[in-house]
Amino acid sequence: MAAQRLRYRVFVEELGGTGPLVDHDARLERDEFDPVVDHLCLIDTRRDAEALDHVVGVYRLLRSDVAAYFGRFYCDGEYDLAPLRDSGRPLLELGRSCVDPDHRGGAAMFLMWNALADYVLDHGIQILFGVASFHGTDPTLLAPSLSWLHHHHLAPPDLRPRARPDGFQTMDLIAPDRLDRREALVGMPALIKAYLRLGGLVGEGAFIDRAFNTTDVFLLMDTGAMSAKHKQFYESRWQPT
Repeated sequence: MAAQRLRYRVFVEELGGTGPLVDHDARLERDEFDPVVDHLCLIDTRRDAEALDHVVGVYRLLRSDVAAYFGRFYCDGEYDLAPLRDSGRPLLELGRSCVDPDHRGGAAMFLMWNALADYVLDHGIQILFGVASFHGTDPTLLAPSLSWLHHHHLAPPDLRPRARPDGFQTMDLIAPDRLDRREALVGMPALIKAYLRLGGLVGEGAFIDRAFNTTDVFLLMDTGAMSAKHKQFYESRWQPT
């Protein structure tokens, strides 16, 4: 419930999203996946747990074996995941990632990724994926960033999901020779840039999610194809001083 409270503060109050199972009276952002996913939560022990204020970071994790039992991934609603399923490799969907505003820009995301690395290793995951969001639904305002992703970080065809037609938005909006790298990266959410630094790749097309007031891009990381530098993320452990 504290994770759902944090999600409500971020996705509903901050970003203007909603959904059929959102409880506005209790201020909980929830959906049908919550009972079957694993929740990775970052806890601030100085905060009030009784007030559901102590979870300051969250990831939702859905493994391919659990998704097969449940019937689908969250991303199935926005992208055709056939290429990933056909790969036959162990998959992990990352979703509803958010951090409390007071903990952004610090160690919060790094701590969650360190815990995520343990989870990946424990379950033998080979491909991580999920959607990451730009705020707003006007593609012309996002054209530099979307085009940079399309031209420089497109996943190989055999692993490349495509946005579904009902929300499809081409990301090939600006020709490569007209792109300004700085402009593209300045307009890109920090989480997406972090995934790119780890070797992240994108699917074909963005998906316009009007309910959440976002433009979503599909991101995947193939742990088998990562460089030695990127693999250090999974093989190292950070000890706080």
